[in-house]
Amino acid sequence: MIEFLLAAPQSGSGKTVMACALLGALRHRGFSPCAFKCGPDYIDPMFHRSVLGVACHNLDLFLTPEESLSRLYAAGTAGHDAALCEGAMGLYDGLGGTDRASAWHVARVLSLPVLLVLRPKGASLTLAAQVRGLRDFRPDSPLAGILLNDCRPGLYASLAPMLEKETGLPVLGYLPPMPEAVFESRHLGLYTAGEISDIKARMEALAQCAQQTVDWQRLLPLCQSERKAPNTNCAAVNGAPVARIAVARDEAFCFTYGETLETLEQAGAALMPFSPLRDPGLPPEADGLYLPGGYPELYAARLSQNRAMRGSIAAALARGMPTVAECGGFLYLGQSLEDTEGRSWPQVGALPGHGKKTGGLVRFGYAILTAEKDSLLFRAGEQIPVHEFHHWDSDENGTDLLAEKPLSGKNWRCGFANPRLYAAFPHLYLAGRPELARRFVAAAAAYHTERENKTYGSDE
Repeated sequence: MIEFLLAAPQSGSGKTVMACALLGALRHRGFSPCAFKCGPDYIDPMFHRSVLGVACHNLDLFLTPEESLSRLYAAGTAGHDAALCEGAMGLYDGLGGTDRASAWHVARVLSLPVLLVLRPKGASLTLAAQVRGLRDFRPDSPLAGILLNDCRPGLYASLAPMLEKETGLPVLGYLPPMPEAVFESRHLGLYTAGEISDIKARMEALAQCAQQTVDWQRLLPLCQSERKAPNTNCAAVNGAPVARIAVARDEAFCFTYGETLETLEQAGAALMPFSPLRDPGLPPEADGLYLPGGYPELYAARLSQNRAMRGSIAAALARGMPTVAECGGFLYLGQSLEDTEGRSWPQVGALPGHGKKTGGLVRFGYAILTAEKDSLLFRAGEQIPVHEFHHWDSDENGTDLLAEKPLSGKNWRCGFANPRLYAAFPHLYLAGRPELARRFVAAAAAYHTERENKTYGSDE
């Protein structure tokens, strides 16, 4: 099996562009590759999926124990003969100035060789010093090779032999400047792949270029492993689904982990995608509701104008439908939401808060949630790893849970949590704590039984 991890000295080196180019080129070379993204990232995996047409999975050692990470990696590689993992930030950048949950940590746990992506503008020999520092910073370095991004052919011809001589690492190819394949950014990162009209053409251009400019004769043997991928993708669900959970999936609600959805299915859920932007209401058969994060602030007017959907969700919550709402989904359940122009629009109204633009990141990063009482997902005393990443805030964030930064100890109250609801800014990763998925599905199954018994009345 071909497997490797792409890393860089820092963000902005072009890891995502390089990952897409290599994944496309691997397909052209007859491989069936799969992709992974280190860290709690929703957007980069969308680009991987647009190249492959298959699921991309996240690998996060704060949200997931090491043994679970290995299991998730094995499941994600099932049926594939090549695997590319894209790191986050710099190689060693992990939790709060440590290497925990960094790309290096993931590579060490999974025994993956690391290919370092360098953008050489404004440096030459200093690049070699940088590479040697990265190689020697920790013992048993996983660095196996170098790739240059945004590098003209003439510059590559002079840099490659110098870097090999000074670092002892092979330089395995490059991507030249490609304005036709640039990915633009906004407040939460890159524009999503679905928002780029010519994404397929851009991806094909990258793949064709990598076919010519990457030294596949050296890269492939360097990344060949003895690991055997499993024959099946994920654990099969035993028996028929026990509950049906409606999952918001459209441009406004697009931040979902593939592993979270798979974990819900393994817990016995049948997932029912729907669009709060376009559909007139929740699927009538739904026993539970999952509202993930995304960009509701960009679609605040359209979400507001879909009064039928807002009414359907408000009525479902009033009846006690088990509901999980994270970040953007949490904002959608509030009274109103401010758009990018500062105009406020009515939303579902099931929660008391008003969503406002802040102009910067709010409570960014990893945290630990502590439950002080039993609720839909949590049991009293449990501690759950989560992360936050948002530029909008609410004036009523809830007080049912305690969130705490894992290193600094900074803490705050947040969230609405009761036997039928989890609604808060922190994102959950159910694959790391599958018991949360089982509780959600069990509550949805109980709600289904209650509806059949008319405990909550007719849905008509």
